[in-house]
Amino acid sequence: MSMTLASARLDLRLAARDKDRITKAAALRGLAVSAFVRDAVLREADAAIATDMAVTLSGQESRRFLAALDQPFRPNARLQKAMDAAAGLTR
Repeated sequence: MSMTLASARLDLRLAARDKDRITKAAALRGLAVSAFVRDAVLREADAAIATDMAVTLSGQESRRFLAALDQPFRPNARLQKAMDAAAGLTR
């Protein structure tokens, strides 16, 4: 029994000229149209996700962030209480 990797299907409608462009590009890469489209869409999805997850800081924000990282860790009273309680559980 062979197992197929494809488990979901995606259909889309294209103008004929767009499909022709995609077919030509796939052929230039030596790929089937479906493989070419899948690879291109996944690359774009990864780029969109990476952009959404990225945090951009201004120069001033970067300096403040790095300065905060250089400071010793000082928990506030509530966090210290939680840390003490957690330490008591592991003793």
